[in-house]
Formats: sequence, C-alpha cells, structure tokens
Amino acid sequence: MSSYEDRLKALRAQLVRQTLDGFVVPLTDEHMSEYVGAYAQRLAWLTGFQGSAGSAVVLPQEAAIFIDGRYTLQVREQVDGAHWQYESVPQTSIAAWLKDHAGQGARIGYDPWLHTRAWVIQATEALSQKGAELVAVDTNPVDAVWPDRPAPSDAKLVVHGDRFAGQSAAEKRAAMADWLTEKKADAVVLSALDSIAWTFNIRGKDVERTPVALAYAIVHADATADLYVAPEKMDEAVAQHLGNAVRIHDRAAFADALADLEGKTVVADPERAVAAIFNGLDAGGATILSLRDPAVLPKAIKNDTEIAGHKAAQARDGAALSRFLHWVAVEAPKGGLTELSASDRLEAFRKDTGLLEDLSFDTISGAGPNGAVVHYRAEEKTNRPIELNSLYLVDSGGQYRDGTTDVTRTLAIGTPTDEMRHRFTLVLKGHIALARAVFPKGTRGGQLDALARQYLWAEGLDYAHGTGHGVGSFLSVHEGPQRIATFGGGDEPLAAGMILSNEPGYYKTGEYGIRIENLVLVEERDVPGAEKPMLGFQTLTFAPIDRTLIATDLLDREEQAWLDAYHAAVLDLVGPQLEGDALAWLKTACAPL
Repeated sequence: MSSYEDRLKALRAQLVRQTLDGFVVPLTDEHMSEYVGAYAQRLAWLTGFQGSAGSAVVLPQEAAIFIDGRYTLQVREQVDGAHWQYESVPQTSIAAWLKDHAGQGARIGYDPWLHTRAWVIQATEALSQKGAELVAVDTNPVDAVWPDRPAPSDAKLVVHGDRFAGQSAAEKRAAMADWLTEKKADAVVLSALDSIAWTFNIRGKDVERTPVALAYAIVHADATADLYVAPEKMDEAVAQHLGNAVRIHDRAAFADALADLEGKTVVADPERAVAAIFNGLDAGGATILSLRDPAVLPKAIKNDTEIAGHKAAQARDGAALSRFLHWVAVEAPKGGLTELSASDRLEAFRKDTGLLEDLSFDTISGAGPNGAVVHYRAEEKTNRPIELNSLYLVDSGGQYRDGTTDVTRTLAIGTPTDEMRHRFTLVLKGHIALARAVFPKGTRGGQLDALARQYLWAEGLDYAHGTGHGVGSFLSVHEGPQRIATFGGGDEPLAAGMILSNEPGYYKTGEYGIRIENLVLVEERDVPGAEKPMLGFQTLTFAPIDRTLIATDLLDREEQAWLDAYHAAVLDLVGPQLEGDALAWLKTACAPL
C-alpha cells in the first residue's frame, strides 16, 4: 500500500468490517514501552509520524494525531494535514477530543493490550456523555490491513553478568519476595521490559536502541518466578544463568496464565501493566493490588558497580565525542558535511571504542533550522548541509555493557550571531544552576526545573520539553520514575544513586536550536551546619562546551569558575585518550575563560 492516504482508507474499511465507528492508535506495545519493536510501529505505519511519543484517533470522516510540545514542528513535516488534525497534549487529550467528535451512539475500538486501565476508564466516561461506547477488540484493525507487518524479533536473550549488574538476579528476586510478603501479596506481574531485564539480569535485542527482550514475568512470594518468552530466544547459557527457581514458558502462554492466579493476591502496576492484564486477573478471580512495579525504584537507584560502570562508559564515550567535535571543527568550515554524514562519523567514533553495543537512540543531528525541531531525526529527504555561520545541534548516546550515555552539544559553525551567543549563554547559565544545585533529601525533580529555566524566563523565553529524565544502566535511555520537569512527571523524590539528564534548551523556529546536555548523578552532600540530609549532583558527562558561543560578560564569577573547573576535568579525563591534533584541539577547547 503506497500512500498514507491509502492506509487510512484501508483502516476505515476495516473498521466497517469490525462494526466500529472509530479506533485509537497509540505508539506503544503490550509492555507500555516508549521505544517499541518494528512490529508495534502502528502509528508510524499509518501516519508517517516518526517521533517517539504520540497517538491517533480515526473516525469515519475525520482523524487526529496527538503529540506533545517536542513534536509540534515534526508532526507537521511528517503527517499530512489534509487528512489529519494536529492536537497538542496536555492541552487536550484523546478522551476530551472523542467527547467532542465521536458520533452519538458510536462504537470506538481500542486494543486492550495497548492501553492502561486508567485510560480505558477515562475514555469510557468521556464517551458515555455522548451515548457512545469504548469497545475492546480481539483483532487490532491496523494489524489486519498492514500487509508486510514485521514479525516480532527472534533475537536471543543474553546474560547481563553480575560484574555489570552488581547484584545477582537471585538477590533481586529475594528482595522482591520480601516486598510481596510485606504487602501480604502472593505474586507480582512484571510487564515492563526494562523491569524484566533488570530483575533477571538479562538483556536482548528486540527493540532498536534499547537492550531488552519481549517477555512477561510473574515473581512469587517464595522468590521463584515464571518467565514468559519465545522458546527460540533461549539458550543453554541463559537457562543456566536463570537457574531452577525460574520456570520458562512460551510468551504466548502468558494471557492464559493470569487465570491460574485464582484466589491469589497479585500486584500489578497501573502505569506499566496494560488493561488486558488487569482484565485477565479479574476474570481469573485474583485479588489485585494496584501498586508500582517493585523493580522501578531499585532499578533507578544505581548500586556502586553500576555507578562505576557508568563512569567508565562516560569516559570512553566522552573521548569518542571529543574526537568527533574536533573532526567537525576541522571539516565543517570546508563545506560538504551534512547531518547524515556527521551522525555517521559520530557513530564510527563510538564504534572505534570496540565496546559499543548500539546507539542509545537515533542521533539527533540538526543543522540550522532543523536544530529547532526538538526530536528531529535526519533522513535523506530532510538531510541539510552543515553551513557556515550557523548552529549545529547534535544529541546522541551509546549503549555499552557498563553504561548508557546521552549527551547534547550545540556547535557554532563559523561565526555565530550575537543573538545566538546571548541565548546559548542563557541556556548555559540554566545548565550550570542545575548542575550546582544543593537540595534537601525528599526534593522532587519538579521543584528543581525552574532553576534551569530562570534566565530564559527572565527574557520571556522558554523550551517545550522537560529538563531532565532518568537514564538506565545498559537499559532505557529514558528511565523513570525520576524526572526534572514541571509537567508529565517530576513528582518522584530524588535519591542518591539516581542518574538524570540536565538538558535545558532554546529553539527558534525556522532558524536554530540550542541544547546543552550532560548526565548527572544524585549524591549525598555534606553541607556544614546543615539541619537535614542534603543532596546534590555530580556531573558524569565529559566533553567540551563550545566556548565560541559563550557571551562571557553574561556569566558571573561563580559560573565562570564552574565552567573552567568542568573543562579542566574534561581535559584530565579525556586528554589521556587523545593524541596529536585532536589533543591539541582539546587543550584549546578546554582552556580557561
């Protein structure tokens, strides 16, 4: 089926066959994942949208796509406005839109394996006000009309050894069993892929850029577990690693297994387990405790082994990125570089480490106006040359066995304008303010968000994304529950051992984008005279920040001292890994202001 218009027509015809008056298409999978395997990319197949968050609704005469502020520009470039209305979240929601647009008595379909129970309740209530109903489907109508839909990956599981994990899978299950006993529960259903990977110390290759395997698990109060995974993904090494306390079943048997929990008290996470899991437990006669997945917080709080591994990965990654920044400094002024040729070269520098498993996400390589598209992804038809006297934004990261990296640098190619330097420096001031923050234990990320925005706000400027997200340990580059944001999360108390990004930005539509991102570790701080336990951030990412973009007169003495100390640390850590011209360039790039 060649065009997106044809695909929309085919879906509408299928809805008629399934006696539906509409259907909701989210960008997720049966595990509520942010990044999904090719088989679950229904939204991209239907609309052309390539972002990592969004949903769509198709009705007989109209259709809408719902995105947040990161994708305001991107959705207009990728999705045809002649067939799709653009809707912004959180200003509206699918439920609110359906209440206004669904017909009286309409039957709106949804796939219960792709939505939370809370969403189902919200949408049901909204539709009931129109005398309309939400209908669970057995067959996803998008799948029915997607002729060449990829099969789920059959890649093998791999063992994530204790030398990287710092804690055995048996110890993690034992801690989970203690938690279940405390909650007077018999079992917990784990459906989030990164929770399963973390709990069992396994990794996989089923989702591009995220080393997880398609699986479900049920962990019991006696510390045994049932793991549901396609049989072809197992091998002897993994079976030995999992041991006798973990029973292996086909992933296809999971839905029926929920019925076997009759009479048991079972924990399921309302944010991470889909409606179909709750329905299956209900139908089977289990008593459900709606509690957060017990892997979420210990996974976020890195142990000493994971922290040491992350630092080793950052040192290696910082050297690869610094080699790339030197290469851009030499090659870009000659002309001929493009977004794609630059991102390919950056990936090659990372591969040269010999330890790169994958990128941690598709590199955001944005030249000039493409840098203003927050989650831009370069492709042949959008690929811009990196031109003189412009800004180039590159947000990238690597997946290494010992850690996951994520870093953004904004580079002046040639001579930046005064406005570019001014706004870059406002972003830098916010970055430094957050990096230097000291705060009491119990502080939420949402309480710190304004520190990074204050200098932009003072001049009537802002950015439409969060300031920081959690990062996994050879896992998801976006990991909860911690965030630094005033919307869409940010209510989790920060705890020592959590890793987050610090990434304020500024975007001028049609002209340029600016973002400065380092990863930081929450650590305990000894503050003389403090009357309560205090925390702060240790910066983990080491690569030069472009000095030609800094309006030094806008930085106070403490900010200049922070930047000079940061660059001295970059030189100490990265310098010994470089030589020749690259090392000479780094010394200049890291010279004191």
